[in-house]
Amino acid sequence: MTTPPARLRKAVLPVAGLGTRVLPGTKTTPKELLNVVDRPILSYIVEEAREAGIEHIVFVTGRAKQAIEDYFDHQIELEAQLLAKGKTEILEIMNAELAEAGEMSFTRQMQPKGLGHAVWCARDIIGHEPFAVILPDVIVDSQPGALKQLADLYAEVGGNVIGVEAVPESETHKYGIIDPAAHEGRRFAMKGMVEKPPQGTAPSNMSISGRYILQPEIFDILENQTPGAGGEIQLTDAMGRLMQSQAFTAYEYEGVTHDCGDKIGLLRANVALALKRPDLKGAARAALQSLL
Repeated sequence: MTTPPARLRKAVLPVAGLGTRVLPGTKTTPKELLNVVDRPILSYIVEEAREAGIEHIVFVTGRAKQAIEDYFDHQIELEAQLLAKGKTEILEIMNAELAEAGEMSFTRQMQPKGLGHAVWCARDIIGHEPFAVILPDVIVDSQPGALKQLADLYAEVGGNVIGVEAVPESETHKYGIIDPAAHEGRRFAMKGMVEKPPQGTAPSNMSISGRYILQPEIFDILENQTPGAGGEIQLTDAMGRLMQSQAFTAYEYEGVTHDCGDKIGLLRANVALALKRPDLKGAARAALQSLL
């Protein structure tokens, strides 16, 4: 009898980045708290994690990121004013996002050494159990959420599960790309991966898109991982080493990806999600048409 995979309960959100692609807007505001329509990017990410059954979220932060911790805490004066003015609807929306006791932990990366290093910083909080990694500036508009799709597959196959999406062949040098051994439908058995391959050398057009479910053995590899592309400790490199002893499955999730760490990507996310809102789509469409 096959032992079922260990339950997925925790997720790592690396939020220490400086947001240089969207400066000067991120000079004093964490990029993860930039608004998409009427709530911050991070609100969508946490909602996705909770939908996937995540019970404990570990934020890997840096300097000037205190506002992230504050966002998921009570704002006593603001809440009192809303209540006094009878604005109970918005108060209920705000309170629904609050962290439950013990649901969120915060640890600092201290130095910008790359995504792999950020994930490694969460090792003691995660412990010896599988965990998700969600890039906090990538919103995936899907139902169910992208991580829920990966979690459902993980519950079936175990091992390590990586979210991927197709990109044009001309763009593969900008992403981490998987090397598939075989595929069935949206599933890909993996034999390798490469971070930002030189143009024309990519093993596929399936890019790693910011959603991962990993086994805890990755921490031992990351501890001794040498810098890779960009002089940073790359999570992709560590996953490639872990693949020598553990199975990796890539899954092309259903949904539309919005890279909100990019100025045009952030703009597209605002437009796309406003047009899907029943209470806003008419006014949003009229506003856009008046500008075009």
